[in-house]
Amino acid sequence: MSRWLKALPLALALAGLIVFAVFAASCSSSSPARIRFVHAIQDAKPLDIDVNGTQANSMQEFLNIPFLGVQPTQPGYANVPSGSDTMEGFLTGTTTEVFSDSVSWGSGTQYTVIATGFSQTGTNGSNVVLLSIPDNIPTPPAGDVAFRVIHASPSGPGSVDVYIELNPSTAPGLPVTIQGLGYTQASNYVSFAFNPNNETTAPGYTVYVTASGSLIPIISEPIYPQDGAVRTLVLTDVQDGTTMNSSFLELSDLN
Repeated sequence: MSRWLKALPLALALAGLIVFAVFAASCSSSSPARIRFVHAIQDAKPLDIDVNGTQANSMQEFLNIPFLGVQPTQPGYANVPSGSDTMEGFLTGTTTEVFSDSVSWGSGTQYTVIATGFSQTGTNGSNVVLLSIPDNIPTPPAGDVAFRVIHASPSGPGSVDVYIELNPSTAPGLPVTIQGLGYTQASNYVSFAFNPNNETTAPGYTVYVTASGSLIPIISEPIYPQDGAVRTLVLTDVQDGTTMNSSFLELSDLN
């Protein structure tokens, strides 16, 4: 009996170590999510962003972001806790809250997070819309490029058509590349040949954005990606305006 009693603390200690090891393994298996943040709230001044009450990565990724600013520097991402989090936006250098929203980010997943809408209407930024778009970035085949479009313009048409035309181009032409893209929605990635006619200098493309069903461009802007590049094009408002911006915001997904 005494021998059994002496062995009992050792057995309990070993059992405790096993439980701790299992717990630690389960905790460490949840890797952080990775995000890049875009300030597209057209009536808000520069923002500081907190995730769960602290700056992501403990310090500087999301401080003093101007309208149409992106942090961290492209094509980078910042680590944030995966799972259910709270993201808050404050006027830079103050405790004045512009928005607060719940988010859910998957372990090891990359996201483009866009704050859009309006801060000066509603209560406590209740008309700010926070988008978390998973970035399932493709690797284009050699000789291709790829584009995706996110509609984050609350003052623009509720639904847009996007035409991506090989240069030289002077107007959008059928077929529509991305049809009926609604506000707050992201398109799939669409691939194109980088230099289909083997010209000395790759001609690039022109991106046209129109109201759905129209051929009158709101945006008509050339883009010249490198071979193998992937780009996200964000449609936003004019700062302190009442219309969609006539330029898109270009994010570098893959150079």
